[in-house]
Amino acid sequence: MPLVLNEEQRLLRDTAREFLAGNAPVAAMRKLRDERDALGYDALLWRKMAELGWASIILPEAYGGLDFGFLGLGVVMEECGRTLAASPLFASAAVGASALLLGGNSEQKAALLPQIAAGELTLALALEETHHHRPTHISTTAVPEGEGFVLNGGKTFVLDGHSADKLIVVARSSEDDRNAQGLTLLLVDRQTPGLSCQRTVMADSRNAANLRFDNVRVGADCLVGEAGQGWAILEPVLDRGRVALAAEMMGCALEAFERTVAYLKQREQFGVPIGSFQALQHRAAQMQADIELCRSVLLQALSAVDETPEQLPMLASLAKAKLNELVKRVTNEAVQMHGGIGVTDEMDIGFFLKRARVTMQVFGDTGFHKDRYATLCGY
Repeated sequence: MPLVLNEEQRLLRDTAREFLAGNAPVAAMRKLRDERDALGYDALLWRKMAELGWASIILPEAYGGLDFGFLGLGVVMEECGRTLAASPLFASAAVGASALLLGGNSEQKAALLPQIAAGELTLALALEETHHHRPTHISTTAVPEGEGFVLNGGKTFVLDGHSADKLIVVARSSEDDRNAQGLTLLLVDRQTPGLSCQRTVMADSRNAANLRFDNVRVGADCLVGEAGQGWAILEPVLDRGRVALAAEMMGCALEAFERTVAYLKQREQFGVPIGSFQALQHRAAQMQADIELCRSVLLQALSAVDETPEQLPMLASLAKAKLNELVKRVTNEAVQMHGGIGVTDEMDIGFFLKRARVTMQVFGDTGFHKDRYATLCGY
């Protein structure tokens, strides 16, 4: 697979960069934070994103999608990372849409995918139950009752959970609470009786929520895939999410790096730009080398979603682990090289460090993915 963008993908990247620079700069995210916006993102901005086709990039044309491929979504996610743009793009267009594409029945796809493509329906994956990413450690139960299910349990760190129209809930219908077998995916309306939602604002000022299910009743038509066989859908959905998130992290790292290099050329000490100091040059050169290495890993992982899905588990963990390390190194260096002002709220550079710290934990930290990669390699 070629580890470069083609002409159409480059055009999409340039269009996304121009749009986000004009409509969703870092100042817009700061404004959402300062005003404690109840939604957590600009609804008008999301509508414009949908009009550009971003919500439908990976969806087939039969459902109103662009069928542009996952690499196209990765290009847009990277540009969103550059401006820290807050939107339901990741939770709905990457994760939620993938769950319905891979596991939804024909009726669910026909009813819901066109709404996702138009930006009219937002989704959120309700997975985590602890402070660590353990996708098979599920205690929330889905007990069959009549022609449907009764849900009981709790979820934490549900991205966009308080604002999503529908939730894709991972519950257990059989086996013990640490087994990949026996998981069931259910599509639940957020306003369903018995479902309570508490919004939590993360360090990066983005949306997450804690959910509680108390005898929540849903019908059989809410089942995504087969009961007890949810892991076969959930695992590739998580891998798609990991790769999409890695693309956002690349954008975050690139922007932090470029802002830092510009500052090194501008800031003077002892009558010369601090960028002339050899020690800082060495550190910047190391960041540049790490970025180029991770770019190749990321492009291969994004391409694998559509071209070689059998390689996706390994490449998704490789990409997430490498981008976790990259975004941590680059944002740490960025704040340090900006000196004392780097840790002040007046400077935008601190926002990139905060976003990096949250994305490093989403769908698995570095340790999780190094262990998974080694296991997949037979170690």
